[in-house]
Amino acid sequence: MSAVFADGADHGRLQYEAPKLVFRGAQRRVFEGEALKGVRAEGGDLVLADGARFTLGETRAANWAEAILNPKGRLDKIGVKPGMRAAVIGVADATFTAELAGRGAVPVTELKDLDLLFYAADGAEELAKVEGLIPALAEAGAMWIVSKKGKAATVRDVDVMAAAKAAGLVDSKVVGFSPTLTALRFTRAKALPPA
Repeated sequence: MSAVFADGADHGRLQYEAPKLVFRGAQRRVFEGEALKGVRAEGGDLVLADGARFTLGETRAANWAEAILNPKGRLDKIGVKPGMRAAVIGVADATFTAELAGRGAVPVTELKDLDLLFYAADGAEELAKVEGLIPALAEAGAMWIVSKKGKAATVRDVDVMAAAKAAGLVDSKVVGFSPTLTALRFTRAKALPPA
């Protein structure tokens, strides 16, 4: 993808890692805060406040501008809807249960028929308990395994995925849960129809 900056053109890859826009080309460039205010789509380009332009195509440029100007909150990314039964086990986030209730979800302590289960797993011992939690999920329920990210991480995403897969789960999404936590979404593997 091509980009034009005040100091010249470049080719590279653009990623929106809320709240930052990161361009990786000949030079790595990070845009956040004031640099993203007033971002707009102009034709097929995403244009920043300083005039930097990224050629994305008309639809993608408009979608990126919308996402940057109106970022989704974590409950939107997670897919929390009113009436969902949700349990939180070991997640070190003091406001999360209140956020769930504020969205209209039903925080519960009984591990039964859960639409959403948020489970903190930062080591092999916690990952070994994943299989035992699966019966708590409703048929279409999802388990979000939450762990530390960055330098504080004590398990890698691949370790979390391997443990969940061994328990019969499939991964479907990853979100930045908080500045210090990441969350991976797992559901039961769909049964194949009889041959």
